[in-house]
Amino acid sequence: MDAIKCQINGSDYIGAYATSTDKYTIIAGNVSERIKELVSKTLATECISMMVSGTDLVGLFCKANSNGIAISNMISDSELHRIKEMKIDANIEVIGSSLNALGNNIIVNDRIAIVNNEYTENDISQLRDVFGVEVIKAEIGGFRTIGANNILTNKGFVINNRGTDQEKEKFDKFTGFDSIRTTANTGGLSIGLSAIANSNGILVGNETTGFELTRIIDALNLS
Repeated sequence: MDAIKCQINGSDYIGAYATSTDKYTIIAGNVSERIKELVSKTLATECISMMVSGTDLVGLFCKANSNGIAISNMISDSELHRIKEMKIDANIEVIGSSLNALGNNIIVNDRIAIVNNEYTENDISQLRDVFGVEVIKAEIGGFRTIGANNILTNKGFVINNRGTDQEKEKFDKFTGFDSIRTTANTGGLSIGLSAIANSNGILVGNETTGFELTRIIDALNLS
């Protein structure tokens, strides 16, 4: 297991720049080679570089599991063409929703997806098709931005510190994990935006304390 603290493009909200599965990590094209090597080594995945709408915020505009990659409708035709040319072994689908910051609104692993409860039934159908898993609409701790405020991998589940006992019990049943509530980046509730994680390891923002990182590692069963 690897657990690393770092910044990407000068930011502690590193989850805005990448999203990871156990097979690959999608990362902003303008991230330095040093950071890409660090991410690849920590998560034991290949890094796939891309941009969405000319920005480096691919962690906001993409979400993926081992079955597929959901991409925001902000992506340009040329950017989509480039990602399809890479012939990644996964479904690739542009999601037509107005909730197009997918990384902020979705957590997903290879068994389940939990998403912003404002997604329409058509959005849910698209997400179910691309991820190949059950999709549940919800909010946690008063946040509809499920992806920005929580972390889910194939090995564990981290809930933001405002999650209630009832929510923890409910979502532990859905996911099959014994989740842990915590913060990141020294008290921040945007734990999803503060991390890039899969079953092999995790990277978190530099401002994350040792106590916070220990709780996240324990929740994701990385120790």
